[in-house]
Amino acid sequence: MNEAIVLQQPESGRKEKDLLGEAFVPSEAYFGIQTLRAQKNFDLSGIPLHHFPQLVEALAFVKLACAKANNTLGFLNDTKTSAIEAAVNKILSGQHHDQFVVDMIQGGAGTSTNMNANEVIANVALEQMGHAKGEYSYLHPNNDVNMSQSTNDAYPTAVRLSILLKHGSLVKALASLRDAFSAKGDEFADVIKMGRTQLQDAVPMTLGQEFKSFASTLTEDIDRIAGLSELLKEINLGGTAIGTGINTDPEYAKLAVNNLSELSGFEFKRASDLVEASSDMGAFVLFSGMLKRLAVKLSKISNDLRLLSMGPRCGLAEINLPAQQPGSSIMPGKINPVIPEAMNQVAYQVIGNDLALTMGAEAGQLQLNAMEPLIAYNVLESMRMLTQAMNMLKNRCIRGITANRNRCQELVDQSIGIITAVVPYIGYENSTRIAKAALESGRGVLELIREEELMSEADLSDLLKPNNMISPQPRRR
Repeated sequence: MNEAIVLQQPESGRKEKDLLGEAFVPSEAYFGIQTLRAQKNFDLSGIPLHHFPQLVEALAFVKLACAKANNTLGFLNDTKTSAIEAAVNKILSGQHHDQFVVDMIQGGAGTSTNMNANEVIANVALEQMGHAKGEYSYLHPNNDVNMSQSTNDAYPTAVRLSILLKHGSLVKALASLRDAFSAKGDEFADVIKMGRTQLQDAVPMTLGQEFKSFASTLTEDIDRIAGLSELLKEINLGGTAIGTGINTDPEYAKLAVNNLSELSGFEFKRASDLVEASSDMGAFVLFSGMLKRLAVKLSKISNDLRLLSMGPRCGLAEINLPAQQPGSSIMPGKINPVIPEAMNQVAYQVIGNDLALTMGAEAGQLQLNAMEPLIAYNVLESMRMLTQAMNMLKNRCIRGITANRNRCQELVDQSIGIITAVVPYIGYENSTRIAKAALESGRGVLELIREEELMSEADLSDLLKPNNMISPQPRRR
C-alpha cells in the first residue's frame, strides 16, 4: 500500500481498494479511492474540475451516451442503466458538482478526471438503487460506468463537448460588445476628429467611424469562432485506448456517438480515422488560435481607448471613459483607465494560454497525447476569462464613453495633417512647403493657403466641409 498518499482513517469513512492498496474515503464523498489518490498527487493549479461546470456536464453526457449504447447492445442491464441515467440527470441539474475535485492539471492524459466522473456517477447511482456508497458489487465505476470506454476517447470527447457548451456564452458576450461599439459609432457619427497613423496626425475622420471599425473587427471573429467550433464535433468516441476500438462491439461507436448527439443537442460525427483522432490535437490548436486572435484585437482596442482618453488636460482627451475608482493613493483626483487595462491583462493571459496549449499539442507521442489536461485547462480558461472580460469592458466602459466634441474639433483645426485634403488641388510640392512652413511658424495650414491665394475661399470652404473630408468625393476638373 502506498502510505504516502493514503489518508488516516476519518471519524466516519469507508474503505476502498485499488491496484495500489487500500484507503479510507470520507463517508460523505461520492468520489472514490482513485479520485482521492489523484487529489493528493496533483495539488498544482488549485483549479478543480468543478471550476468549469460545462466540463462536469460534458463528462456526464458522455457517460450516459455510452451507458445507453451498452444497454441497447445488451451489455448493461436496465436497472444499472436507469440508475446511471438518474445519477447523470442529477449532475446535469447542478447537483454533486463539488465532488469533481481533481486538479485540472494532472498526469495520466486525463485518467484521474475520467475516474472522478466514473466514481461519482457510480456512487450517486448506487444510492439511487438503494445501496451504500462504495458497494461496487452492485454497480462498478470501471466495469459499468466506464464500460466500452477508455480515458483516451471519453475524456477528449468530453473536453470537446465542454467547449461547445461554453461556446454560446462566449459568442453572446462578443456580439454584445460588438453592438455596444456599434451604438457608440452611431452616437459619435457627427464628431469630426483627426485620424492618426504611427501616432502622428493623418487625415480627418469621425469618432463614429473609429468606433464602427472596432465593431467591424469584432464581427469578423463571431463568424470565425462559430466556424471553428464545427471542428470540435468530430470525435473519437468508440476508439477506446488508441483508436482500434478494443473491448467494444462493432455497433457500439455509432450508437454512442448518436446518443451523445441526441443528449447534448450537438451534431457529432465519428472521426473517419480513430487512431489519428486519438492523438491529434489540431482542432484545439486552431480554436485556441482563434481565441488568441480575438485577445489581440481586444487588447489593441483597449490600447486605443487608453490613448484617446489620455489626459484629462495634457493628452489627447478626445473621449472620456467612465470613472470606476480613484486612481492613485498619492495623486488626488487622478482617475485611471482601469477597465481597458484589465482587458489588456486578460488578453496577455489568453495569449500565454495559447502558447502553453500549443506546446502541449506538440508534445503528443505515438498514439496518444498525454498533455490533454493542459490543453483542456487552457482553452476553457481562455474562454472563461474572455467572456467575463468582454462583459466587463462593455458594461463598465464602452456604454459610458462620452465624446469631447470641442477638443476633437480643436485638434482638427490645429493639425498639419489637414493639408492632405488639398493636395489634389495645389499639388504635392506646394502642400509639402505649406506644411513645413506651418510646422516651423506655428501658423495654421489654412491661414497660409489663404495668404498665398492657392485656392479660392469658396473652393476651400467646400473642400473642408466635414462630410467632404471623411469619404470619397468627386474631384473638380
